[in-house]
Amino acid sequence: MSIWYNDQAPDIAALTKMGAASMAGHLGIEFVGHGDDWLAARMPVDHHTHQPFGRLHGGASVALAETVASVGGAMTVDPQLSLVVGMEINANHIRPAKQGWVTATAKAESIGRTSQIWTIRIVDEANRLVCLSRITLAVIAAARG
Repeated sequence: MSIWYNDQAPDIAALTKMGAASMAGHLGIEFVGHGDDWLAARMPVDHHTHQPFGRLHGGASVALAETVASVGGAMTVDPQLSLVVGMEINANHIRPAKQGWVTATAKAESIGRTSQIWTIRIVDEANRLVCLSRITLAVIAAARG
């Protein structure tokens, strides 16, 4: 069973375009896939996302994790009535990435009326775990936004 609002699968190209003029665009985040309860995006590991020592910046990993989960959460609610915002995020940085791409897959763990919980796995091109993150999202009235 799909979690997406009105059982309508996310339009991957539209999601990437939506973030083009925001932080997601500046970091090079591109949405790449989805399933019944997950959404995936990738981000380049380059001079835009490195820390001073040539490794993927932990903050860039967290920005990728929050982006993919928040957009996923937004795709589960009626946009006329609700929007989804981050409340809390944590991240365990497991291994460094120095180049190439990392891919984040956000999986819905709990989709509630007022909050959502998502787990995000970020892996490198060899499918090695780079970062494991979890986010709690608040579902709020669109009129509050």
